[in-house]
Amino acid sequence: MAFKTSYQIRQDFLDFFGAKNHAIVSSSPVIPADDPTLLFTNAGMNQFKPLFLGEQKTLAFEGKDWVRAANTQKCIRVSGKHNDLEEVGHDTYHHTLFEMLGNWSFGDYFKQEAIAWAWELLVDRWELDPSRMYATVFGGDQEDGLEVDQEAIDLWKSQTSIDHAHILKCGKKDNFWEMGETGPCGPCSEIHIDLRSEQERAEVDGASLVNKDDPRVMEIWNLVFIQFNRLKSGELQTLPAKHVDTGMGFERICAVMQAKTSNYDSDVFGPVIEAISDRANIQYGEDEYTDIAVRVIADHIRAVAFSVADGASPSNDGRGYVVRRILRRAIRYAWDRLGIKEPFLYELVLVLGRQFEGVFPELVAQQAYIEKVVHSEENSFIRTLGQGIALFEQMTEHSKILTGEDAFKLHDTYGFPIDLTQLMAREKGLQVDVAGFDERMDEQKTRARAAGSFSVDHNEKGQWNWLAGKETSSEFIGYDQLSSSTSILAYRKVEDTFHLLLEKNPFYAEGGGQVSDQGVLKQAGQEYAVIDVQKSPYGSVLVVKQLSDLGQPVEAKVNRVSRAYTCANHSATHLLQAALIEVLGPHVAQKGSLVNQDYLRFDFTHFEAMTKQQILDVQTLVNEKIRANIPLEEDREIPIEQAKKRGARMLFGEKYGDKVRVITFDSDYSIELCGGTHVQNTGEIGFFKIVHESSVAAGIRRIEALTALGAEQWVAEQESDLQTVANLLGTSNEVAESIERLQADKKELERKVDALIQAKAIVSQQTLMNSAEQLDNGIKWVCGHIESVNMDTLKSIGYSILNETPNMTVSTIFSHDEDSGKVFILATVTEDLIQTGLKAGAIVGKLGRIIGGGGGGQPSLATAGGSKPEAIPEAITAARSMLTD
Repeated sequence: MAFKTSYQIRQDFLDFFGAKNHAIVSSSPVIPADDPTLLFTNAGMNQFKPLFLGEQKTLAFEGKDWVRAANTQKCIRVSGKHNDLEEVGHDTYHHTLFEMLGNWSFGDYFKQEAIAWAWELLVDRWELDPSRMYATVFGGDQEDGLEVDQEAIDLWKSQTSIDHAHILKCGKKDNFWEMGETGPCGPCSEIHIDLRSEQERAEVDGASLVNKDDPRVMEIWNLVFIQFNRLKSGELQTLPAKHVDTGMGFERICAVMQAKTSNYDSDVFGPVIEAISDRANIQYGEDEYTDIAVRVIADHIRAVAFSVADGASPSNDGRGYVVRRILRRAIRYAWDRLGIKEPFLYELVLVLGRQFEGVFPELVAQQAYIEKVVHSEENSFIRTLGQGIALFEQMTEHSKILTGEDAFKLHDTYGFPIDLTQLMAREKGLQVDVAGFDERMDEQKTRARAAGSFSVDHNEKGQWNWLAGKETSSEFIGYDQLSSSTSILAYRKVEDTFHLLLEKNPFYAEGGGQVSDQGVLKQAGQEYAVIDVQKSPYGSVLVVKQLSDLGQPVEAKVNRVSRAYTCANHSATHLLQAALIEVLGPHVAQKGSLVNQDYLRFDFTHFEAMTKQQILDVQTLVNEKIRANIPLEEDREIPIEQAKKRGARMLFGEKYGDKVRVITFDSDYSIELCGGTHVQNTGEIGFFKIVHESSVAAGIRRIEALTALGAEQWVAEQESDLQTVANLLGTSNEVAESIERLQADKKELERKVDALIQAKAIVSQQTLMNSAEQLDNGIKWVCGHIESVNMDTLKSIGYSILNETPNMTVSTIFSHDEDSGKVFILATVTEDLIQTGLKAGAIVGKLGRIIGGGGGGQPSLATAGGSKPEAIPEAITAARSMLTD
């Protein structure tokens, strides 16, 4: 078997299936753009789900329709049943991020070709030893009424040269694949390879080690034959069109073909491991303790770099929190095992970029951004890591169990993800009270929800008085109409208000960040204000203080002005999000919003404060889209899969129904799932002005902005304030120049004042030196009080005294700032007295407590501060006692 580089192995695979009429498609991002229910892409088949679900018949690629495809797919597995995080670095073959080589058939070829081609590539092309190969097949399942996959057994015998004794029947756990609780599924056939020595193989039959987690007898390729559909009842239906879904671990096959016993020893990891070892000044392979750390870091930085490149930056929820956990785990290994206590992981992004440039160019394209994100997170965690580790050691010094309260403190105060705390505990043979930790986390979430809740829950059913005699739902007509003459379906009394369900309701209920509509109900010539609109299982609930006759129809009227300004602000948030993605990058994701008639607030993922230029660029882009007067495209009740195909942006973790509403402002610019109200054309927004950009939490930024009349009023106020400043400066249009002159004058005056203070201090210093007291023990004591000098000036005096008095001199000098009420103390001790045990730090420590404060410093010069000027005489007496006793 000839040696091949990882690049050659990858290309061999793609070329092999390309020659067999497969579309060679690109890897999809590790962040699924169209599936908010999936944390990360965890298999090559993810991007082909519509084909397996029967929603598409063929794959449209490069202007053709395909029924075969192959690729190398970036995958991340760190949660659920595929969570390999704990094993990473401690064994030879588990990874958080890995490449999956795969080939697929969409209703075209089936078992025969899949088995024959797999064998052809592995044995005929790559020359792997067939005597070391094992093939597992589905051994049947009584519960599902499925028999042994005899077809696969027969094909392994007829299409390959495998030893028939190496064809093994296995159960449902290992050899039956299911997409989920329902949906496409089918038997699979796995190819395993035995990498043990000839002697070991002679002593123990390899068949007994298949599927036993032996790192030397491992699966390298899984061939899935999708031929059934699992119904909700649990019953299996035979599919009319059968599919093939295969996956081969790239890192594993590279290690096999390069004759390495560990994936980490192949050239897939070689460059990054070399870079880590050089940085840590160690030799990889000599010490397992540090080797584990190197492997963990090498693995984790790959997962982090690709995640950030594909749009998931470290944060406190969702995918971002997983990225943060992985990165902080790597930081801790670098700190604790390699002794690297400053940021360095960001330096590895360059190494990865060079390595994968020809395969995954996104690392090079976004190198600077990825480095900034990683460096920022390293800086943030390293600031508290040392303290957190020290606290962990204290917490576990006399206990075998880390309490949930302590684990929560490490998480909440020092940023330790719970799995990192568990890892540290395992290394010491300890346990963590995870249930107690979860309880504290739930309490925190409950407090957060309570703090952010401003409404009563009106979702409960019951208590309604149904005027029509039966339960029915209110129809929302507010997308098209702002008023309606309608009947009341039901009402109920809640404290001093009435809750109403209208047959046809034009009022928007608060949701998706948009506040509820304002307006009135008219009845019998009277108007009644709608004070709130809430969602319920029956539709929107209108809250009023009173009504003339609950049994009579009403005219419901939404405040048109309020609705118009709210629409302008809501549509502006859509334009804003698209602009942020264009200016800052694809990592930007909405994390919250508030839209009312006065202003808009938008929270989003970003790792640092926006620059002035970035804010200006975003604002300019939004206003360009406003001036373009882009018409609203609204699609109601369309299948969510159709919305996904169109690239509609959706919130991660949000639960959507089968039918959704899509809001589009230029299909090449902004497409979002949204239930809110919007302008008909972007020109109705008028003008967009960002007034504030700030931090909400780590990795979350907030923009506050105004539109339409609010933006115009803000500009008018700014102009008015500017004119007021100009008038005060006595200028008309040279405000900036006038302020610069004032600042220069101020700086010059401050310089002169400082010079006067320094001159006064020198005089005071000479006065104090001249009045120094010679104590009986031979010490020359310089003591006195200087009015209103700051600490820096006091220190300057102290250094002068030390320079002018070579031996046997101690100074204790006091200053009182009458404006602030603060007291400062300076103490100096010459070197000869320091040798006798007298130290300036000890002197100010005692005197500082007397004046209501504290202090410290070097043995020769130290300072203290306090707030009790009346205690200065007592402090002077204490100083004398310290020098004479």
